[in-house]
Amino acid sequence: MTDPSYPAKPRPGDPVAVLSPAAGLPGVFPQPYELGLRRLREDFGLEPVEYPTTRTMGATPEERAADVHAAFADPAIKAVIASIGGEDQLTVLPHLDRDLIRAHPKPFFGYSDNTNLLLFLRNSGIVGYHGGSLMVELGRPGALHPLTADSLRAALFTSGPYELTPASTSGDVNGLWQDPRTFESEPEMEPVDGWSWHNGDQVVEGISWGGNLEILSWLLMADREVLPTAAYAGDVLFLETSEDMPPAREVYWILRNMGERGLLRQFPAVLMGRAKSWSFEKPLAGEEKAAYRRDQREAVLRAFREYAPDAMLVFDVDFGHTDPQLVIPVGGRVRVDGPARRITVTY
Repeated sequence: MTDPSYPAKPRPGDPVAVLSPAAGLPGVFPQPYELGLRRLREDFGLEPVEYPTTRTMGATPEERAADVHAAFADPAIKAVIASIGGEDQLTVLPHLDRDLIRAHPKPFFGYSDNTNLLLFLRNSGIVGYHGGSLMVELGRPGALHPLTADSLRAALFTSGPYELTPASTSGDVNGLWQDPRTFESEPEMEPVDGWSWHNGDQVVEGISWGGNLEILSWLLMADREVLPTAAYAGDVLFLETSEDMPPAREVYWILRNMGERGLLRQFPAVLMGRAKSWSFEKPLAGEEKAAYRRDQREAVLRAFREYAPDAMLVFDVDFGHTDPQLVIPVGGRVRVDGPARRITVTY
């Protein structure tokens, strides 16, 4: 496969599309959405443009695909930003016109369920950006996290290498979006260790493939947007898990199945996002949080010991369902320097 190409970046003052190709949650939780819109205008200097399904819960896959087509085909729109994730974007993929989107490449920002669209773009020859949703990152209570803001700004407006910075504090406890008091202060953070390296005596550079692990497993089951296994040889794999907090055994099972498919051995380097270890359904704290993350790490290591023992793995990288959040280019260049303990992406 030829390396995907980087689409032209927006400039301050440009219109950008704000879409809900996964779920129309802006219509349910307007406060973080409106906050994200305001910051997009005031802090980033971009002019958001909404589409018919942006605030519509229950929009059909065909309707959401039509908004994607309209945003990419409009020459005035210079980037596309997802409002949030969801759980059924897989059903939108069959309705997308690959030729139309390929003819009008634009930077797309999103993650979680937007892994579907990001891998569609990658397979269409377009680099996308895993991160930067409007409601979560731009709509963060209190203020954007500085590391998030710097990475998002670089990915939006600049081209070239960008070195990722490990966070010294992190947070994954959320306030209720329906409670206005949630937005009066920044989320609570806790000290965290830096990245953890396994087989970190190598330097690997390649184009990236991956996203949210649960969504990837669905794509593999549906046999959508997954290329022949050998097409990923030498690529850098990046994975993260969601607020659904899959148990360690399920993480292992998914990776084991990818290993049986021959996928894991294609990737000489793997970035694993800092696992989200709290949700409203599973409000873990203290040792329980630490144990959840530790068990997930052991599950990942077990799978790679069995299927790709020489791969370099980096754990607790700050991307995905974590705060702060660093943007990862999908199909873009990533350099993982084990001896120097550095990760550099190309935006």
